[in-house]
Amino acid sequence: MEYFLIIISAIFVNNIMLAQFLGTCPFIGVSSKLSTATGMSGAVVFVITLATLVTYLINKYLLMPFGLTFLQTIAFILVIATLVQMVEIVLKKISPSLYQALGIFLPLITTNCAVLGVALNVVTKEFTFGGGTAHMLNLGESVVYAFATAIGYGMALILFAGLREHLEMNEVPRQFKGVPIALITCGILAMAFMGFSGLV
Repeated sequence: MEYFLIIISAIFVNNIMLAQFLGTCPFIGVSSKLSTATGMSGAVVFVITLATLVTYLINKYLLMPFGLTFLQTIAFILVIATLVQMVEIVLKKISPSLYQALGIFLPLITTNCAVLGVALNVVTKEFTFGGGTAHMLNLGESVVYAFATAIGYGMALILFAGLREHLEMNEVPRQFKGVPIALITCGILAMAFMGFSGLV
């Protein structure tokens, strides 16, 4: 039941993009096409889940025992940068078309604050699910939380890309074309997700 609450909370209630506003740069930049948004979502799911797993283990078995928790941010950034380079190399070999479509946005995962935000949340924030007492997440809960958070980010990104593609076919006042209408749409989507706030 705990894992189910973590998944529902991470995807709908505390969506990393629409409730916490982390990762807005790639969210706005990649969401103009549905195909690119889907590819970016997959890359983000992989990087967030793997980065959280690795950073959790580094924090628990290296930083905390030696009293080096003040190095969390720097260590986590280095881990994330390394993982993004790995994803880039794998994508270049497996799917060159997706690699080309993502272009500059793949390296942006390195600076995507959603990836770092999830990794830091897992090791610093106490969570309360289902009216229980607040506690730090264990390894299993951390990986589930990271995966669900990334799925929530990907879902919001794909929904937003679909809305933006639909907007391209409609009459939009000249002053609102492009990024302005995208930001307004993002705000409306965030308000829609507020409807889930009492769920968990």
